[in-house]
Amino acid sequence: MSDFEGRVAVVTGAGAGIGLAIVRAFVEAGASVVGVEIDGERADALREELANADSRSMVIEGDVCSADTVAELASTVEAKFGGLDILINNVGDFLMLHKPLEMLTDEEVERLYATNLRHVFSVTKAMIPLLRKRAPGSNVVSVSSIEGFRGIPNCAVYAACKAGMTGFTQSLALELGPAGIRVNLIAPETTDTPQVPVSQMIAPEHKEHTDKWIPLGRFGTVEDMADGVLFLASPRAAWITGTTLHIDGGALAAAGWYRDNKGTWTNLPVTTGNGLNF
Repeated sequence: MSDFEGRVAVVTGAGAGIGLAIVRAFVEAGASVVGVEIDGERADALREELANADSRSMVIEGDVCSADTVAELASTVEAKFGGLDILINNVGDFLMLHKPLEMLTDEEVERLYATNLRHVFSVTKAMIPLLRKRAPGSNVVSVSSIEGFRGIPNCAVYAACKAGMTGFTQSLALELGPAGIRVNLIAPETTDTPQVPVSQMIAPEHKEHTDKWIPLGRFGTVEDMADGVLFLASPRAAWITGTTLHIDGGALAAAGWYRDNKGTWTNLPVTTGNGLNF
């Protein structure tokens, strides 16, 4: 992977899961990272880890859905680095709101929107002047989801936000292209993280054939996602903008097909229960 020595990356949701893997990958590649993390304990742990790895890296504790946090982030990056090379919009969460649209309250809809789309607008908007200072070559990579590209029952608002990220990415790529700023997405399939602990969610009777559910035979890892982000942020992707990198083990291509416990391809449900512990 390309050397990121001397480059500065902002990573939101940096304290755990995919965000933490992205931070570690950038630091290992030589970048300085400004991580944003809402959880105090995770922020402290990340701050300690970064202090031992890179003296210029730092952590801002706060909620990217808050205008105050976004303003603090922009002013801090400006003051310490004078510009920004890479923005990673990683925050997103279905907030355990897995229920039909008609059962969602207006407050729950707003929380889903703020967590999965609105903050992407506000954080990116605040970082654009800093990205321009490092252009050409600066870029934005956001973390979407496979659910933005297929239907998912009982998560309509979450899926709509993820689909919205695609339109935002494509249109912003056109706006910022003349300045030499690239804008892209990754779209993960289910990845084992503290937010979605897949290994704990699968019912015991199904653990023996989970390798048949996704074409490449396993769920995603946080390292899979970090590798995709680093590629899109690197000069190796210098002529890629406005696009989505699907990191899904072939799940989207399968379009509902999977292999049963004998290895035969089927698009019909052949297991008892729903495969998960709910």
